[in-house]
Amino acid sequence: MWQYRERLNYYEKLRRSLYEILRDGLELELMKNSLVDSFYNYLKNNVEYSFVDKSELRPKSKKMEKESELFNTFIVIFCEGAINPELKNYIRFFPENKVIKQNVEYLANFSLYKKFHQNLRYFDQPRLMDFIKNLLNVDYALLIQQDPTVKKKNRYALTHFHVKIDWPIADAAEDLAKWLRYIQGNLYEEGDKEARILQNKLFEYYGCHHSVGGRRTAGLIAAQLLRKLDLINTIFVSSSESRSMFKYTERGVSKFFLIQLTNNQITALAMKEGVEVEEFKAAYLYPAMDYYVGISEAVYDYTQYSKPPEDGKIRKIKPAYNWLKLRDEFLHPKGDKITLRPINYNWVYTAE
Repeated sequence: MWQYRERLNYYEKLRRSLYEILRDGLELELMKNSLVDSFYNYLKNNVEYSFVDKSELRPKSKKMEKESELFNTFIVIFCEGAINPELKNYIRFFPENKVIKQNVEYLANFSLYKKFHQNLRYFDQPRLMDFIKNLLNVDYALLIQQDPTVKKKNRYALTHFHVKIDWPIADAAEDLAKWLRYIQGNLYEEGDKEARILQNKLFEYYGCHHSVGGRRTAGLIAAQLLRKLDLINTIFVSSSESRSMFKYTERGVSKFFLIQLTNNQITALAMKEGVEVEEFKAAYLYPAMDYYVGISEAVYDYTQYSKPPEDGKIRKIKPAYNWLKLRDEFLHPKGDKITLRPINYNWVYTAE
């Protein structure tokens, strides 16, 4: 389990500060790639973009759209330290999928391999984000972590691509259920029915319905697996089915998605922020043919049923009670508007 900042030594605090800064930058790039770039892919191909319905962002939602090649999908794992090799049985990163020229040159339609050099994969290289963007379409996950091979200990690198997540769902559910004190030993100790409920609740804990597809399943399994480490981790999952980007961090679950705003809504938001309408559009919105879209984030919190009990005693599972609740909603500024803050914009439970 990861450690709070107060429990870190001075070096570890420096590392966490650097990690959080780099994570913020990575989030901006992935947010744009997942949502904005995908949206314009639809427009360019004259295909109607299906915006996320409000019901899809509420706990236990099951609604999903069909997969589309026009939506940019990926899993990116960003680890504060170096992942323990003992986890290689479940999160598979080996010499065969290490980010080196001999491996990436085998990738079809990968344009950068001829210009590849070892330093290109480090965070302090200006072309790293272009490199990551080129690799996002490769199946499975990308792994970014502290590079254990360099003397400069605080140097982060894209170390592996095509990373598979192979931890069984039942094992992940058992791990979570033990921590939450719903079981003491084995997932099936209270019978098959309760074991099935606990597996479904694992998905709910990570903001998904238990029927979701493989990419989101792999992402949440990775998030649960990496809780075993004493450092923080971030999993970004871009899903075509949900038209959203999920983020799993030490703080919980967030979902990023596009919303379509009417002229009345834009005017009201601009007035609330005390700026001109055109200034607001330029700062927060992306133009389409005859309307505008913005990047919204729904931030979730855990309920008492998805937190360890204060008395530490074993308790009975109550399937009807939600494990997540909506905590905050934000409308994000464009990635280059670094002096602006996200603004509060409640949308999920409004009648409009």
